[in-house]
Amino acid sequence: METMTAKSRPFTTVTSTLNPVQKPLVTLGLLASIILFITSVSIGGWAQGVLYIVGMALGLTLLHARFGFTSAFRRLTSVGNVQGLQAHMVMLAVATTLFAIILATGFSFTGVTPSGYVFPVGMSVIFGSFLFGIGMQLGNGCASGTLYNVGGGKASLFVTLIGFIAGSVLGAYHLPWWTSEAMPSLPAISFAEATVLGYFGGWLFQIVLFAGIYGLTVRYARKKNPPKMKPLPTVKGWKKLVRGSWPLLVAAVVLAILNAITLSVRGNPWGITSAFALWGSKALMAIGVDVSSWGYWAGKTDQLTNSVFLDSTSVMNFGIILGAFIAAAAQGSFKPQRFKPGIFFASLVGGVMMGYGARLAFGCNIGAYFGGIASMSLHGWVWMIMALAGTFLALFIRPLFGLKNPNPKDSMC
Repeated sequence: METMTAKSRPFTTVTSTLNPVQKPLVTLGLLASIILFITSVSIGGWAQGVLYIVGMALGLTLLHARFGFTSAFRRLTSVGNVQGLQAHMVMLAVATTLFAIILATGFSFTGVTPSGYVFPVGMSVIFGSFLFGIGMQLGNGCASGTLYNVGGGKASLFVTLIGFIAGSVLGAYHLPWWTSEAMPSLPAISFAEATVLGYFGGWLFQIVLFAGIYGLTVRYARKKNPPKMKPLPTVKGWKKLVRGSWPLLVAAVVLAILNAITLSVRGNPWGITSAFALWGSKALMAIGVDVSSWGYWAGKTDQLTNSVFLDSTSVMNFGIILGAFIAAAAQGSFKPQRFKPGIFFASLVGGVMMGYGARLAFGCNIGAYFGGIASMSLHGWVWMIMALAGTFLALFIRPLFGLKNPNPKDSMC
């Protein structure tokens, strides 16, 4: 079956012939994953090893479904394609349900009291998420997208990652100013804890919001009749687990479950970008810069001297990259390619903007949007709105770097 006929079925995968398995790369990836697992356990304990495996599962899931936040926002704002956003609503509904149970009961696999991502809503969140929205459209990948595409061999995302790390360090350096008393801000607001709703009421409130948004997207899509997402080639039977590709909605549920496991193991939801600030700060320390004096590192300078394998976010990031690498090699799709100078500069600038924006907004599309909303935090919803606004503006900036936007006349996007 070649493809969906233009604007007909909503499938995001289609049975097709995949490239041969890249066996040497799969073997290399498995060996590297075993070495990193042993290192994680020996330095950080079994909990770190579990989180590393969860990271690998996240990377495999993201790549097999090409689960995007950047592309979902771009397709929505450019041509009105809602498939990505609908998958987000399913993911957030499942995650909110699991998070509500875990946070309300204090359930934990390790004895660590679970705590969601709930942060104040101030100018740092508003500006940071808006900047992130622009940056992810220039860099062609969000935080999770950058990691799994690096693992999948997309060369331009290596540049995005470098910019991401640099921007994260700069954001860490400036964060105390953005969160000072001089900047207007609302307190941290959890619908479950800062209101009379409680966990059940907060859960119900958000489920109604998810259902309402999903319903609006259905009506919006009927009115706009946008081009459908180009389906990914897949195989039949059990081989789909290893070779891919996975439908968006299946990936949405898997990602929600993996995030809930992360919360129950380490006591916090899945995050990505704090590790970038750590990596970059460690690099500056190595050349003599005293980053420990920065306000961002106050009270946690031990992270700067400890092994990165004691940082659960770093360990999970390593797992995401390797999980995606193995998945791409199993599909036979790991083929780094050259890219144009315009894309190089867009990737670098976009990465810097995302890194800076993520520090200001207390997280990225994972920590602030996914983790924040699943934790029933107001700042997660604000992040979503402002990142969408940044995405809309970025549609006018992308062509300056030679980047294309989806077109309503396309048969697929």
